[in-house]
Amino acid sequence: MQIGIVGLPYSGKTTFFQTLTETHLDQNALQKRDANIAIVKVIDDRLDKLTAIFNPKKKVNATIEIVDMVGLQKGDHSSQSFTANFLSKVKTNDAIIHVVRGFADDSIPHVDGSIDILRDIKTLEEEFFFADMSFIENRLEKLEKEAMKPKNKEIALKEKEIMLKWNEALQNEIPLRDLEMTEDEMKYIKNYQPLSAKPLLLAINLDENDIKNADGIISSIAEKIKGKNIKIEPFFAKIEMELVALNEEEKQMFMEEYGIKESALARLIRSAYSLLGLQSFFTVGEDECRAWTIRKGENAQGAAGTIHTDFFNKFIRAEVVGYEDFIKYGSFVKCKENAVFRLEGKEYIVKDGDILHVRHG
Repeated sequence: MQIGIVGLPYSGKTTFFQTLTETHLDQNALQKRDANIAIVKVIDDRLDKLTAIFNPKKKVNATIEIVDMVGLQKGDHSSQSFTANFLSKVKTNDAIIHVVRGFADDSIPHVDGSIDILRDIKTLEEEFFFADMSFIENRLEKLEKEAMKPKNKEIALKEKEIMLKWNEALQNEIPLRDLEMTEDEMKYIKNYQPLSAKPLLLAINLDENDIKNADGIISSIAEKIKGKNIKIEPFFAKIEMELVALNEEEKQMFMEEYGIKESALARLIRSAYSLLGLQSFFTVGEDECRAWTIRKGENAQGAAGTIHTDFFNKFIRAEVVGYEDFIKYGSFVKCKENAVFRLEGKEYIVKDGDILHVRHG
């Protein structure tokens, strides 16, 4: 899974990236008109507990690729940098995090001269609209030519109808993620990767003095920013950067002092998984305890294929125990005695937290 981080200049976008990835970028790296990429582990307390029980040689967390995109400004959709550098990278993202400035700092002036969270959210959304409409306009021109060829006419006219529907929505300031999509439209979404169709996480970068009022601030924003596949989370750049430098014991004390319930990374993972309809299952043993990421609704054979293609092709059965049941009884033997250890076929729908052992030919 790949998530792109975008934002206006001085929004705290790169600080957000550094916090999530626990990396430090020097000034030269920050000035490059490109993207910074890092792989982060998915924090999962369940995997930690299973590892403590089995004491394996190796623990393997699920991972997410985080991409820090170049900072955007109003009107960038018409620039070469937006078209070439930005679009080529952000189109591959499964979801987008928009870091929005919600803090005041006279030493770091806002590019528009004042702090306005809703304005900044709209500014970047409009850039995505313009980029999508520009693509659709070019696509419609090509489809007009394709429709003149008898062998391509039917397919071209079908796609043209979809493009016109999308264009009308965007002109009415409706992001494509809010539309009800047909199966055919989803194929075009997958092929063309329009920006306004991507799940969106708004990370509101607040001042540390706003910690106690964060829930109220986020609720107020949520009332005005509604739609499908969108979530809003608070973020406190200065504090979270300090947390990165602390050990686990110090982190807990620091978080308790400031009233922070969980880290930015933990909140990101939860929201990103929810936006993308993802969940985790586990494989355990003396050699390795590992978390695997699949989409909700995936069956046992599909989950087996995530582990290895041979497991999918030669799937026989899956031994399944729910995580909560395993923790409750403490061993597979006890789970069998209490009838929570099951053999499931390939059509079994895997649940979040299931522990699987795949039988295969």
